[in-house]
Amino acid sequence: MKLLRFGPAGQEKPGYLDGEGRIRDLSGLTADFAGDAVSCDALAQLQGADLESAPVVEGSPRIGSPLASVPNFYCIGLNYALHAAETGAEIPTEPLVFSKATSCLAGPQDPIIIPRGSQKTDWEVELGIVIGARMHHVPENDVLAHVAGYCAVNDVSERDFQKHRGGQWIKGKSAPGFGKIGPWLVTRDEIADPQALGLRLWVNETLRQESSTSDMIFPVKKIISYMSEFFELLPGDIIATGTPSGVGAGLSPPQFLQTGDKVRMEVDGLGIQQSPVIAAV
Repeated sequence: MKLLRFGPAGQEKPGYLDGEGRIRDLSGLTADFAGDAVSCDALAQLQGADLESAPVVEGSPRIGSPLASVPNFYCIGLNYALHAAETGAEIPTEPLVFSKATSCLAGPQDPIIIPRGSQKTDWEVELGIVIGARMHHVPENDVLAHVAGYCAVNDVSERDFQKHRGGQWIKGKSAPGFGKIGPWLVTRDEIADPQALGLRLWVNETLRQESSTSDMIFPVKKIISYMSEFFELLPGDIIATGTPSGVGAGLSPPQFLQTGDKVRMEVDGLGIQQSPVIAAV
């Protein structure tokens, strides 16, 4: 299933993209997509319903974040060797885990907002994992059975806030709109191999990032199992799995987003994001 949320910001309804590319309103089958409502059990019940009888949504509504909220928004840093090299960092020997504030969630068409005082707002196309069950100390071979699905993520980052304002990376990762996900939550049955997905990102029609999840240092199974050693993962948690090379900070000279830019990105099977870049009000 390709699940989504549509409607004005703050008034989104749960929906489903049918085989003909039409949005169907699932308000009669689920209240929203978040937490236990995107658990593996809840999605299995939804998949067993007659989704094709749900009403078709007319027109072209705004598509919001496919998740109304998340318990936790986790990220993996430096998970592609060439990206680590372009930042001047050593390749990690264990997954580098950090968080984004959950308030940064945004939809695939929503603008990227340059924060006040920012000079170094950057882009990062990534594969996102949505957790579908409570997990603690789960072996690698078992973790994918507990994944609800996958989504495209733009882990927007402010490099100066991230690296030079002290403390942890969360400062540079969490401004409003910095957690762009979607357009869809694609259930795991539609993704045969999460390590065989292409990722691409353009800024103003210039291709900046192009890679494959096969190039990850730590694959999806390892990331989830590793994180479950230290804390319990919850249904509805999202994990952004790292970005390949081609970020603005890695260019020579570095280039960062400016008001008026347009960013387009895609992950195979997970849809396309298209975002204007605007200044914070």
